[in-house]
Amino acid sequence: MNKRLFATILMGAVTLSGMAQVSKTLSPYSMYGLGVLADQSQGFNRGMGGLSMGIRGGSIVNMKNPASYSAVDSLTMIFDMGVRGQITNFKEGGMSKNRKTADFDYVVSLFRVMPKMGVSVGVVPFSNVGYDFTATENTPNSTLASAMTYSGTGGFSQAYLGVGYEVLKGFSIGANFSYFWGNYTKTLGVAAVGESHINVMLKGYETNVSSYKLDFGAQGQFALDRNNKLTVGATFGIGHKLGADANMFVMNTDSETAQVDTTTVTLGNAFQLPMTFGVGAALVHKRSLTVGADYTYEHWGNLDFPQSNELSKRYEMSSSVLRDRHKITIGADWIPEPDPMVRRSFFKSIHYKVGASYATPYYNIRGGEKGPREFVLSGGFAIPIINSWNNRSLLNISAQWVNSSASNYIRENSFRINIGLTFNERWFAKWKVD
Repeated sequence: MNKRLFATILMGAVTLSGMAQVSKTLSPYSMYGLGVLADQSQGFNRGMGGLSMGIRGGSIVNMKNPASYSAVDSLTMIFDMGVRGQITNFKEGGMSKNRKTADFDYVVSLFRVMPKMGVSVGVVPFSNVGYDFTATENTPNSTLASAMTYSGTGGFSQAYLGVGYEVLKGFSIGANFSYFWGNYTKTLGVAAVGESHINVMLKGYETNVSSYKLDFGAQGQFALDRNNKLTVGATFGIGHKLGADANMFVMNTDSETAQVDTTTVTLGNAFQLPMTFGVGAALVHKRSLTVGADYTYEHWGNLDFPQSNELSKRYEMSSSVLRDRHKITIGADWIPEPDPMVRRSFFKSIHYKVGASYATPYYNIRGGEKGPREFVLSGGFAIPIINSWNNRSLLNISAQWVNSSASNYIRENSFRINIGLTFNERWFAKWKVD
């Protein structure tokens, strides 16, 4: 009965994740590039700032380093899904505004198929596009005024199948093979008001992506002494073209002549994924305390991206839109009493987590200036779910403060609550009857 219930929950979550496709954002910065990038962390490490490169264990699904899949034991089936809620304060000059969002976030699973080999399947967001705001400009030395409306929706996701294998004692490799898909629609409406007429322009940008994504990982584990174990990890993602076209249309309407002019432009094979590289390490002390650090590099800077050139009035590929991204993460996890056989207090069975990360932007904004850098502080708990038939599942609760800002532009401060359920089932145990 438990297996049927578990399978029903799994299918429902996968269906819901596929329908949702991507998480939502309300950030004006999502108008640039492929949108606001998701951190792709799960419930177990979101409270640790997303720490992942050297994290390894048989009770978690660490999809950010597929080499970790080989740690799952032969009796375990893990299923993890999460949701999040967020309130964001946008501040520019003397103006301030709050917005709220809530959405389904991710679903992943992990199980062993043969000795030393684990397999993971899941759906996670890659980036999010979502904004809607207006601005007004007065033309110098003129009576003309322009009202501009910016809006955008969409985003990108990946559904992956991952394999991790322990090739030597203490050394594992792995790979995630992903179907990468998504779309966005971005529009700019400009209404120029003169003394005797109104000129309205609507400019739109669209794309639809259906491609693949390949990521590889490795982990080496070393016993430093009786009480300390070090795991070193590395990941590599292959950069490649996505085979998707960038489409732009422009509609101009003059109220005086009632004439409508429409122009469309298509740039073929306009989008690419960058090459990525990550390294990190995690130290486990007496199975109670885990501390670690990661560094990730994303090589966006050598990629061209479609952009409207205001000088030439052309829609063309530009090398000045994207820039290389760097991210540093630190995190810790502490469980007061890791051995369930000697625990005397429920609170000693809880995982207490804390972390922080800093990331540089991967795109430029107007005038070639750097986009917003991102600073995140996080903390959380992993609470064991204990009942008559389950004592290995966890309820993961974490909070994050996210600050995104660029010089002389909008400052965003977000507070997120993340809730994840990790079902850890002994599916493959053999029953014995006395």
